[in-house]
Formats: sequence, C-alpha cells, structure tokens
Amino acid sequence: MTAQTTLIKIEGMSCNHCKAAVERALKQIDGVKDVFVDLDNKRAMVTHDPKVTMEVLARAVEKAGYNVLP
Repeated sequence: MTAQTTLIKIEGMSCNHCKAAVERALKQIDGVKDVFVDLDNKRAMVTHDPKVTMEVLARAVEKAGYNVLP
C-alpha cells in the first residue's frame, strides 16, 4: 500500500504544548506513518495509509482539544 499525505488546517494552537498534543494525538492512530505540525502556519502534514480517512484524523485533532478547518 502506498502512503498518502494529508494537510490538516488547525485552529486553536498557540504554543509548543499545543503542537505536541496534536502530534501525539495523530501519531496514536493506527496507520499513521509520520506527522509534522507547523505551529506558525497552524497546520499538520500527516503521512498515512490510505485506509486512514480525513474524518479519523480530524476526530483525533478535535479530541485533543483543537478545531479542524475545512
């Protein structure tokens, strides 16, 4: 299976603790290979198996306490 990369725009991150919380939440998803959270631009780049949907990624971010923007 070829990995794919998804860009997630995130609202509510303001510090390195926020960044770490989002990274941790996304890395816990089965099928996620790599996560890069860009605090300055309020987004995350997630490399994952195709079986991992945007809905699953968004739910993890929201469960960590942040909002996903369309």
